[in-house]
Amino acid sequence: MRTIPAELVERYRQEGWWTPDTLGDLLARGLAAAPDAEFRVHSDVRPYSGTYADVERSARRLAAGLRERGVGPGDVIAMQLPNWMEAATSFWAAAFLGAVVVPVVHFYGQKELSYILGDAKPKVFLTAALFGHLKFDPAVVGEVPIVGVVGGNDPAVVRGNDPAVVGGDLAFEDLLADEPMSGVLATDPASPTLIAYTSGTTSAPKGVIHSHHTLVHETHQLVGQNQEDTGKQLTAAPVGHFIGMVGALLMPVLHGMPINLLDVWDPGKALALMKSDGLAIGGGPPYFVTSLLDHPDFTHEHLDGVRTVGLGGSTVPVAVTTRLKDLGITVFRSYGSTEHPSITGSRYDAPEAKRLYTDGCALSGVEVRLGEDGEILSRGPDLCLGYTDDSLTAKAFDADGWYHTGDVGVLDDDGYLTITDRKSDVIIRGGENISAVELEETLLALSGVAEAVVVAAPDEKYGEHATAVLRMLPGHGLPDLATVQAHFRAAGMARQKWPEELREVDDFPRTASGKVQKFKVRQLVAAR
Repeated sequence: MRTIPAELVERYRQEGWWTPDTLGDLLARGLAAAPDAEFRVHSDVRPYSGTYADVERSARRLAAGLRERGVGPGDVIAMQLPNWMEAATSFWAAAFLGAVVVPVVHFYGQKELSYILGDAKPKVFLTAALFGHLKFDPAVVGEVPIVGVVGGNDPAVVRGNDPAVVGGDLAFEDLLADEPMSGVLATDPASPTLIAYTSGTTSAPKGVIHSHHTLVHETHQLVGQNQEDTGKQLTAAPVGHFIGMVGALLMPVLHGMPINLLDVWDPGKALALMKSDGLAIGGGPPYFVTSLLDHPDFTHEHLDGVRTVGLGGSTVPVAVTTRLKDLGITVFRSYGSTEHPSITGSRYDAPEAKRLYTDGCALSGVEVRLGEDGEILSRGPDLCLGYTDDSLTAKAFDADGWYHTGDVGVLDDDGYLTITDRKSDVIIRGGENISAVELEETLLALSGVAEAVVVAAPDEKYGEHATAVLRMLPGHGLPDLATVQAHFRAAGMARQKWPEELREVDDFPRTASGKVQKFKVRQLVAAR
């Protein structure tokens, strides 16, 4: 982890950005203040309807059961769960225990999961037996001491699974103690509370470490960004993304607002719930909003549920912000990353030109400057502690506490930032970071491929998608897209990483030294 300059630590404490609160303290106070608040999961697989108090009791029973098994402050609890009640139970239990939570997106494949579990070395892993492409595999968790599987008491799941292989616990429910744990276990607020894995420019996911200080401040940052009453929110962003987790399972608790989760993004179902239950959509990656507008069931009545929309987590095309504005929707943009979640943003009441065409100005406590090459550098009280890989930490953070984002931008005279390019070779599809290097390595294992370059191509729904540009060996023709995607499936690659477009070249544009000029490949793809 990085060393935070002493003067920054002192400033953050004096300004009240860093407090003695842990994540568990923050959560416990919020839950105690609104025990009767609604908690619902809208799911065809595992629906749920209850209250904060109901879910909190489940979380405290899980905390007590894990405590009996020796789990406490600083221990790592990994969870790969859809947007179900059990995800809240797991996250809240980890917070009460002072443990370090590792959220894993439910659609990550075995390759990504194996790496994350090997890197984080959790004491506990909580997952689902079966959901979509997620299927529990005992072999992947053989080194984890305690495993709980939602649906694990189903005979069809248990059959053929030796409990010894998964640490003796299979069913999630078996981990719950009869009596709930009271209070919150004390821990240092400067210590880690979350490790979020994100795919960057390397093939392996990067483990980003956040402390109680950084995550508590980030939560307050997000809450304060939009003070307008946005109504009862429907949340479909996966809680396996830590911002999705914070937005779904922590931010509403601070205001005692109802929690409504959707485990599969279905715009038709979302539109129906907006009418039947008066739910609202507050934003996220552009696709969540545009898919509603493009759905045949959408009517102008639904605009009451999308009055104010914050867009981020993916490339935000101007065409999208303009379209929403023309419908009378108040739109604002923001910029951040897993490492530094809230760097800039525009409030809902900022001037229209700033909201629509820039990524906002620096948020509370955040400093932004540009390097000589235009790279965006940031620091602030919600900046992470670094990576699980110390070598990555050394590359990304300097001695003065600045985070080198790898993104390029411009600052206007009013301090508003606009992202213009990315130094890092990352494709952002619907808020999910995809490593081009990882995809290129996988493509090179495909028969007949001599050279592979993967770049981002504009996508109306997701902001970007992966386009594979291939140079084939003599005598080999370009494979079709179905063959390529089958290859990625066999490699255990998560579906959202699969190339969605193929191009063939006789050769790539190169430097004098023979290095592929990727910016020219991007231009070629964008021009077609």
